[in-house]
Amino acid sequence: MDQFCGSPFWDWDLTWNTDNPVFTPCFERTVLAFAAPIFLWIFGPLDIYFSYSSIPSRSYIPWSALSIGKLGLATLLIILEMGSLVFSTFFLPVADSSRNIYPVDIYGPILRAVTLLLYMGLLLYSKNRGICSSGVQFLFWLLLSLTQAVRFRTLILRLGPKEFVMDPLLYSIEVAYFPLVVGQFILHCWADVAPIHLSDYKSMSTKTKNITPEPTASFLSELLFEWFTPLVWKGFKKPLEYSDLWYLNWSETSQHNVALFDRNWPKNLNPGLTIDQKQGKHSKTTSVKSSPYEAKEAGVLLALTKTFGWVWIIAYVIRTVTNILLFVSPQILNLLIDFVSSSNEPTWKGLLYASILFLSAFIGTIFAAYALHMYYVIGIRAKISLTSAVYRKALLLSSSARRAESLGEIVNHMAVDINYITEFSQMGHQLWSAPIIIAIALYFLWNILGPSSLAGMAVIIVILPLNALIASQTQKLQKQQMLWKDKRTKLMNEILSGMKVIKLYAWEPSFENQVTNIRNEELRVLRKTAYFNSISDLLWTCAPFLVAVATFGTYVLIDDSRVLDAQTAFVSLSLFNIMSQSLTFFPFLISAFIQAFVAVKRLNKYMNAEELIIDAVSHCDDEMNPIVIENGYFSWDNQGDSGNATLKEINFQVKEGELVAIVGGVGSGKSSLLSCLLNELAKIRGRVNIKGDIAYVAQQAWIQNGSVRDNILFGKPYDTQKYRRVVEACALRPDLEILAAGDKTEIGEKGINLSGGQKQRIALARAVYSNASVYLLDDPLSAVDAHVGKHIFDKVIGPKGMLRRKTRLLVTHGIVYLPLVNNIFVMLDGRISEEGTYQQLLDKKGAFSDFLKQHSSSSSSSETDLAEETVDKITLKTESVAESLRKRTGTATHSETEEEIERQRRLSNVSISGSYAASIAHSGTGNQLIEAETSETSSVKASVYLDYMRAAGWTMVFGSCSLYFVFQVFSVGSNLWLSEWTSNVPIENGNDKNYNNQTASKNSDYNQTFYLGIYGSLGLFQGIAILFASLVVAMGTVKSSNVLHSRMLVRIMRAPLSFFDVTPLGRIVNRFSKDVDSMDNVLPLILRYMLSGTFNVLATLVVISVSTPVFALVIPPVGLLYYFVQRFYIATSRQLKRLESVTRSPIYSHFGETISGASTIRAFKQQARFVEEMERRVDHNLRSYYCSVSSNRWLQVRLETVGNSVVFFAALFAVLGRETLSPGIVGLSVSYALQITGALLVLVRITSDMETNIVAVERLKEYSNVVQEATWETKDPFLVPEKSWPQQGKIVFDSYQTRYRPGLDLVLKNLTCTINCGEKVGIVGRTGAGKSSMTLAIFRIVEAAGGSITVDGKDISRLGLHDVRGRITIIPQDPVLFSGSLRINLDPFELESDETLYRTLELAHLKNFFVGLQGGLDYEIAEGGENLSVGQRQLVCLARALLRKTKILVLDEATAAVDLDTDELIQQTIRKEFKESTVITIAHRLNTIMDSDRVIVLENGEIQEFDSPQNLLANENSIFSQMSKETETNRSS
Repeated sequence: MDQFCGSPFWDWDLTWNTDNPVFTPCFERTVLAFAAPIFLWIFGPLDIYFSYSSIPSRSYIPWSALSIGKLGLATLLIILEMGSLVFSTFFLPVADSSRNIYPVDIYGPILRAVTLLLYMGLLLYSKNRGICSSGVQFLFWLLLSLTQAVRFRTLILRLGPKEFVMDPLLYSIEVAYFPLVVGQFILHCWADVAPIHLSDYKSMSTKTKNITPEPTASFLSELLFEWFTPLVWKGFKKPLEYSDLWYLNWSETSQHNVALFDRNWPKNLNPGLTIDQKQGKHSKTTSVKSSPYEAKEAGVLLALTKTFGWVWIIAYVIRTVTNILLFVSPQILNLLIDFVSSSNEPTWKGLLYASILFLSAFIGTIFAAYALHMYYVIGIRAKISLTSAVYRKALLLSSSARRAESLGEIVNHMAVDINYITEFSQMGHQLWSAPIIIAIALYFLWNILGPSSLAGMAVIIVILPLNALIASQTQKLQKQQMLWKDKRTKLMNEILSGMKVIKLYAWEPSFENQVTNIRNEELRVLRKTAYFNSISDLLWTCAPFLVAVATFGTYVLIDDSRVLDAQTAFVSLSLFNIMSQSLTFFPFLISAFIQAFVAVKRLNKYMNAEELIIDAVSHCDDEMNPIVIENGYFSWDNQGDSGNATLKEINFQVKEGELVAIVGGVGSGKSSLLSCLLNELAKIRGRVNIKGDIAYVAQQAWIQNGSVRDNILFGKPYDTQKYRRVVEACALRPDLEILAAGDKTEIGEKGINLSGGQKQRIALARAVYSNASVYLLDDPLSAVDAHVGKHIFDKVIGPKGMLRRKTRLLVTHGIVYLPLVNNIFVMLDGRISEEGTYQQLLDKKGAFSDFLKQHSSSSSSSETDLAEETVDKITLKTESVAESLRKRTGTATHSETEEEIERQRRLSNVSISGSYAASIAHSGTGNQLIEAETSETSSVKASVYLDYMRAAGWTMVFGSCSLYFVFQVFSVGSNLWLSEWTSNVPIENGNDKNYNNQTASKNSDYNQTFYLGIYGSLGLFQGIAILFASLVVAMGTVKSSNVLHSRMLVRIMRAPLSFFDVTPLGRIVNRFSKDVDSMDNVLPLILRYMLSGTFNVLATLVVISVSTPVFALVIPPVGLLYYFVQRFYIATSRQLKRLESVTRSPIYSHFGETISGASTIRAFKQQARFVEEMERRVDHNLRSYYCSVSSNRWLQVRLETVGNSVVFFAALFAVLGRETLSPGIVGLSVSYALQITGALLVLVRITSDMETNIVAVERLKEYSNVVQEATWETKDPFLVPEKSWPQQGKIVFDSYQTRYRPGLDLVLKNLTCTINCGEKVGIVGRTGAGKSSMTLAIFRIVEAAGGSITVDGKDISRLGLHDVRGRITIIPQDPVLFSGSLRINLDPFELESDETLYRTLELAHLKNFFVGLQGGLDYEIAEGGENLSVGQRQLVCLARALLRKTKILVLDEATAAVDLDTDELIQQTIRKEFKESTVITIAHRLNTIMDSDRVIVLENGEIQEFDSPQNLLANENSIFSQMSKETETNRSS
């Protein structure tokens, strides 16, 4: 090397052993000169490769002042290099013949010049690729600036007449070189202008003008997360709104990540996603995997590893650099203590040590922040991929798998399981890093302490199995908790879905108790988990101290000659602290690992569940007939065989354009037949083929939360003329005219603000608008009025309707339509018993003929006449409705009257479930029904924290704080004692470690034992304090969680029905799942770390200030900087968390809607659109989450820099004050300072996490303050009704009036009437007449605005709600059942005996059915009663009414959705069993109330007529008479 340079390469006396250090000229001209060029040549090609592979499309950056400046400076530098080469090679030898030319004079300038040319090439490449800033180029100029700075200093120091006179030009070149390099570095601190040719994604998003600045930020800005500062500043100035957030980077979108995941998932998740293959949409381009892959068990973890594993490994490598840099500090501390101990060391070395401490920590901060950001981005991508996979899997689940996975469980997969996996992917690296860090620490400890360090290793070896044992127990408890959580979420989902029925039956206490019982089991598991976590906390918090005691004790006791000095103690202690950082988080990491492990197993089970066999129903266009089933056997269970098939021996063909009816009794298999055509049933054997597209109308209409128009279009393009024809044909025009926003009116979740008839007509309109080839109609006319049904049949379904050229399969209970169909199939016990035309089946005199005659003989007189006339094909000639109304009113024109009839007719369908919501839609308040989810925008109020603490109990609060304070006191005390110990080393020792053994023994044996004993005692007290502190915190948080959950549950169960009409169920479920989970599992951990971190930071500042008092001067500016950083951060972070919470609820709502409407979605082949909508909502949610993650890294860089400055100042003051400080005090001060970085970050992060997670408490508190109904039971003993009340059933309305909410018009006005004991009364009326409102008033669903209702002489407004609702029975229009046993569905309070229940089932004609099933009364009913037919569900509702057998019975068109046989069974039973009771029937079909004693005719909320049906029919001018004629006219026309 000397020959290469002409001078020595290294000289210790010149560089280290001096007061003014410099490098040798050879070192500067080789190592320092070549370092940056070599770096660029190595990493330049990698920069090209990664930029080429990561940029999706070419972009171009136009010329700018910045890029021109970079090229200009590079050109100047090349000129200088060439000038240096020419001058030193040619001119200097001529001017000075004695000067030798060395290889470095030639190769150095050439290498640097060529490197600069490479740089210019990279710069132009980046410009053409649209790369605004290159990390490699930035680091090249940074490295070159640092190396040239050393050379520049040398040039300045060596400035002298001789050198200047000999080569002034060369000197000038070298001096000018450094400023140009620094200029280049400064230019590279900024990014170039944005590209003018953007990617497809960015072009799409620029419409919003809210693109994230991250991709166009400079490398330095990315390292420091400076690109995020504008959002932080905006969040500090005002509460952030969603519109302020940036869009996701392309690499973080669903469209990008799901495609990557699908390539590594061995099964196809995309069958049925069949929209156009364009724009690279993942859901359309993923091909079906081959059968070998289909057969194998798919694993979520393996797929994630294949998809994102490489990125995770790169992040791990970057993080490893940080872990290695951790060990620089102990080595520098060793040198620093040695420096303080020695008075003859030059000061510059101490300053160098302090600078290295800061720089190593700062570089570690940058690397750690960048690696963590990568981990969190991986978590986001995993979350996107898994959410999409779980959602798409839900669209593929077979019927048996769907029954095994309830809605609540599937929601938990998204809300909880995916979250656990995501969190572990973001922090799991620490689990693998911790053992490596511990191993390196033990290596250094061995070098310091020798074999004594094995004692510390032994402690760790003992602790690890104990922790493994605790971990295994915690894992079991975690599984139990997830099971209870699933049950609770599932039950809450059912309760919220069936809240109307629960309130009408006064069943809230029973279901509240069921939830509470499940919650108690969940809390029991949480308490057990808390005990184990407390022991784990004890082990890992005390582990470093136990290691220290064991190591130091062994060190001083096994050899009398050893004395524990400051260097040995505090360097070892800093290594113990590094171990402590890893060990402290170990319990949390193990807990996260267990949660993720359980979640992966649950997801694996779900993702490998049975799927629909897509090709079970073929779609061959060569088939002659559009619908063909040959020798078909079908079952709801995929494992079924021919013997227990649901449908057997099905041979079924429908010709092109035919209208075919399917009829049969309850449970005969009518709906199942349609389901097998939709591939919802598993095909055991046989062949099924459908030619063309399918449109499906379910028996219970599925409606989305959206506008009426969106529900009808269902993804199809809007065609004005076609849309109008469909709306008219489906009798929806009058409905849309009444709605305030027309067809843009929002429909609530599950169509809450629509009647059953309206929902059915919208579902039918959706099918008609789709213009499919085959129509499967599952009894769409059952929920509409008779005349509306006739209109729909004529205009849509029938031979002259819009679908007359389509193939139609109609399940129906209406015999009046049967003569008009082409063919009829009669179902019986899962088989087709008869087939033929209407006349053929009548002529057969078989089951169908008997069925018709039975119905005709048992119907009311008017309906009987109508049926007979239909059968005999006699056409009635009656007056038109318009004409009769003209006679009655004498004013309306024909067109006005007809329009008014339709307008008035429409609201007659509003059922009890929708009347409140309907009132909002009609009130003119706009098209918004569902209230937007609100979030607080200011800081979390102190009252939220106080509520949380109050719920835990003040004893717990003060106990926790006191115990953590005591723990910190003992912790500081032990370190102060260690400082005292090491400061009292015998004088004879001095600085010579080889002093006389006998002297050391005499002076220190006793002292060392004494010091060790005190040190160990302080550690023991630390352990006791932390154990009890953890226990108290755990018990307090469990108690608080219990109190807040119970409070919310109580308030929700007592909320009025109107609250559920305007609040999406997904939003409430989100509170009971995600927010309660945060309170159960996240807040306790945060609280522990917050208390520990607060006292740790305070203790650190106190110790450093006491050790070096001058440090107190630094605390105010550093504290101020810390305060402003954390205030900026918390203001933004808090709002981002709230926005993330608010945008999460729509995901759950959409998921729930999709699962409930999966069969409809599949039938219309709309899976792709729904998947895209789901992914759009996920992206929408992750915009706020990604910003939240970035804000954490923004904070980390700034706050750790503040902490690093504290380390620097502590070391600096130790260096400057070394004359007055002992090595022990310096060791104590700096070792504490080294902890401040992590402590400050943990404190602010935990403070922020506390504020962002306490939002869960805030959200629970919000629902704990919802408006409440009246009390369930009156507390006035004089008002409590007798147990037998009402004995008679007499109802008196006295000037009664009501409105749905303040500010709205009255819906009932001055109602005055008396319903006598045992009287059978029908309520009829046109649209908005108030029929349902009158019934709601009896149940006090709506409260009186004036007047009163008395039942048997008692004013019901003065009684408790359950006093009223528990004594009146209703059979609602929609049969609602809950998952659980039949017994619970009949008698949720479990008051009745088995004998009574069986007798009730017998009366409801269900005993034989359930006795034949396994379990009898304990037979498990599926969620929503899905394992029973609609008719059977209605009979169960009848059995509920029979069991209560009250004196007042309300029927809300209870037989609309059942077949004629079931209808007759229900009517007969009611007539027989409730003959002594008062029966009120809301009539949508007049025949149901023709045998009533009296009929109430309502109009505009007032009673217009109240008399017997016979008297009202006799009066031709009566409204009832006109309505009857209208019905007959529609039926006979």
